[in-house]
Amino acid sequence: MNKLDKFFEKSTRKIAQNTSRRSVLASITTVLFGAASIPLLPVARAAGNNSGNGYSGVGSQSSGIEGDPGDPTSCDYWRYCAIDGFLCSCCGGSANACPPGTEMSPITWIGTCKNPSDGRNYIISYNDCCGVTSCGRCLCNRNEGDKPTYRPQANNDINWCLGAKSQVYTCSTGVILGVAIDDA
Repeated sequence: MNKLDKFFEKSTRKIAQNTSRRSVLASITTVLFGAASIPLLPVARAAGNNSGNGYSGVGSQSSGIEGDPGDPTSCDYWRYCAIDGFLCSCCGGSANACPPGTEMSPITWIGTCKNPSDGRNYIISYNDCCGVTSCGRCLCNRNEGDKPTYRPQANNDINWCLGAKSQVYTCSTGVILGVAIDDA
């Protein structure tokens, strides 16, 4: 035990000789302010939103549109106007639901797509499904309305699995949030 005490005493004295009090206080202050800012991050706010269906974030929903036009397994499907990734509808999920064994990320990017059957614009939430390796089928990269990375809410090139339990990207969905208000 005596050797252990001498080792810690020697280490402590060496640190004390090479470090000023101001730098120690600055380091402690940096850590405290950094820890205090963690709840301000968007991932922390989104993680608390539980929709009660087994994953956090936006729940799956149907379009509610009679005769929804198009094939959800095709990149030309109207909902996918701003999607970038593998389509969940080709990977065991659907246009608005993740495949089994994955979870929908609570943070998303948003796009506005025009439905050709009724001519109305809809707000689409593009959610990444996370948890297993990439599906590898039906890769789509449509960038209509894509914004630069400094506008992340409208950028489709970010791995949006950051708010999920696993950061492994599987596929992407296009969930209809509602009808967009047209500027008249």
